[in-house]
Amino acid sequence: MKRIIHTSKAPAAVGPYSQAIEVSGSLYVSGQVPLDPETGTVVSGGINQQTRQVMENIGAILDEAGFTFREVVKSTCLLSDMSDFKAMNEVYAEYYPEAQPARAAFAVKELPLGVLVEIETIAVRGA
Repeated sequence: MKRIIHTSKAPAAVGPYSQAIEVSGSLYVSGQVPLDPETGTVVSGGINQQTRQVMENIGAILDEAGFTFREVVKSTCLLSDMSDFKAMNEVYAEYYPEAQPARAAFAVKELPLGVLVEIETIAVRGA
């Protein structure tokens, strides 16, 4: 049985999808973009600020579902410009000081709302 996860501490979905779905002890967090959950607008600043907001949004969803960053097993990072990889990576690393998850990172032509970064995450309870 799947459980739909929703929290007002992360931005509402900007399309026909859920913030996250939990099934059989695994949590699938939809790609998060750097929207401020209170205003619904893209955070100002560059890749550092946008990555931090994305990670905070992911953290809020993990928390709502009863998971932690330590239980994240896989992330996929999408960047609008691969020259932002190093700066994104530095902020991302702050959320995973140990037990870093598996990860892929891609440059894509364009991201929703013109943002610089989007990250999706999978967590497994007790991992």
